[in-house]
Amino acid sequence: MARGEPAKERRKRQHERESMERAAKLAKLNENGDTIENIEFYFPSTSNDNIENTCERGGEHCDPVSEVTTRLVGLQIAESSTQTSKTVVCDTTTQTEEFDYMFKTAKRPFDRKDMLDDDKVAFYTGLPTLKLLDALYGHIAPHITRRSLTLTNYQELVMVLMKLRLDIPYRDLAYRFGVSISTVSIIFSSWLTTMEIRLSPLIYWPEREELWQTMPQCFQYSFGKKTTVIIDCFEVFIEKPTNLLARAQTFSSYKHHNTIKVLIGITPQGSISFVSKAWGGRTSDKFLTENCGLMNKLLPGDLVMADRGFTIHDIVALKRAELAIPAFTKGKSQLDPVDVESTRGIANVRIHVERVIGLLRNKYTILQGTLSTDYLITSEQRQVPLIDRILRVCSGLVNLCPPIIPFD
Repeated sequence: MARGEPAKERRKRQHERESMERAAKLAKLNENGDTIENIEFYFPSTSNDNIENTCERGGEHCDPVSEVTTRLVGLQIAESSTQTSKTVVCDTTTQTEEFDYMFKTAKRPFDRKDMLDDDKVAFYTGLPTLKLLDALYGHIAPHITRRSLTLTNYQELVMVLMKLRLDIPYRDLAYRFGVSISTVSIIFSSWLTTMEIRLSPLIYWPEREELWQTMPQCFQYSFGKKTTVIIDCFEVFIEKPTNLLARAQTFSSYKHHNTIKVLIGITPQGSISFVSKAWGGRTSDKFLTENCGLMNKLLPGDLVMADRGFTIHDIVALKRAELAIPAFTKGKSQLDPVDVESTRGIANVRIHVERVIGLLRNKYTILQGTLSTDYLITSEQRQVPLIDRILRVCSGLVNLCPPIIPFD
């Protein structure tokens, strides 16, 4: 054997290994997935038993409110000219427990007179002022069809916001408000349904003229007034599903954990303009972006800003729009000077979407912990997973707060 043969064999094996690694990474970029509502988390033999027990752990027991009204702008509440009649529903399943608690606790906390301090409002609800909390209450409470025997609507709203803000367990909330655990669960799920309908208009895709008028200088310097949306994905840990197929569909090779993945889009001004449904953690960024409905909102000439993993040039080009992502080295030792400058410009402004995601998860910490499977399942009574409602409600509440990018 010639002296150089072993070295050639080593180089050949190394080249083959690198080729296999590149192919595996490319396959992950194109990996498909499914929405959470289409994933079966329990085995068929046990799914019915788990669905029947969701009352204790957060199931829904109220009909969705069918009326969708205009969005809340600032502190002004624009009510629609026509109102549909609503039937007041009182749940009888927990009336006996509520009567027991009525005589145990004389005064329950977190009524309006207990929330007069703005710092207290910000800590428990995530909203900056009491005035904004009152406006939110006036926007949502008239459309609540369920009436509790022990708590006021104001206390129920504060309870829901505390759950979203601090991720307090149901048992803790039951002790704080002097009600049963099942009552807390029913209040949370029923209020989320109405809050999603009333707050969804706040997640607003602006018109092009509105974007031009509010375009920050940091975007105009590098991209003019073409930037329409900055997108990114984030993942939330979930409990390991008992169903092996669901376990595979939700396992994230990036987080090395079972997760859900959500795509979020923000305007250059920093408000959330798009939130996708929750998808299984194995879904690639490219597949999620192509199938979540974001592309249908693009117009010719729009500029989409994203990270390197969003290799969606082809589908964006079909919409006659542009995609701005950081440049790849493509086997070169370093980037060209032109690519360095463009990548720097993208990085300076794309960081804002990561700031918004951090604000969303830090303000409403229910998106920080490990979600129970009960937030992910669907049933005949619950057509939409609770996590999809939670995502839209939290995004709408964040849009009520001052933006992270100040007006120039």
